[in-house]
Amino acid sequence: MNNRFANITDQELLEKFYADNNNEWLGILLQRYTLLLFGVSMKYLKNEDEAKDAVQQIFLKAITELSKYRVSYFKSWLYMVAKNYCLMKLRDKQVNVDIDKVQISAEETQKQEHIDKDKVLSAMEACLGELNEEQKRCVTLFYLHKKSYQEIADETGYSILQVKSYIQNGKRNLKNLVEKKLKQSSGRP
Repeated sequence: MNNRFANITDQELLEKFYADNNNEWLGILLQRYTLLLFGVSMKYLKNEDEAKDAVQQIFLKAITELSKYRVSYFKSWLYMVAKNYCLMKLRDKQVNVDIDKVQISAEETQKQEHIDKDKVLSAMEACLGELNEEQKRCVTLFYLHKKSYQEIADETGYSILQVKSYIQNGKRNLKNLVEKKLKQSSGRP
């Protein structure tokens, strides 16, 4: 620090700045508080490089704000600027971490949904063979081959009422068989 300004108070330096808008007065004033700002930044950010960057950003903010507003208690004002800056940095970091967690969680959920869907499809394929022949044939033609009731009736020789009945009963039976198989494979009673 320049010794010729050592006897000038913070308030006097501020008044000189407000009088002529010469940033040199702010430079002298801010230089006095470099260690304080670094200490506050280390306290919150816990990283030396980030704390050094924070001090520079706080200096810039102080210069900008002091040009707009009159400050009466410089040291406490500067401390609050530093504290608020560090808290905002931490919030930004936390938001980024939370977003990453949400993205990972969403990816894991999607992965689990695919695994669950594969299990259901495998169980359905296995259980389809357990239906009686009429139900199996009608369910397969209707759901897998996308045929209408009439097309199924024409192909199988069953009446439309029989086709509807085989599909309804087959669907219900298939659902029950799949649920039973999934419970068994997961070890649930």
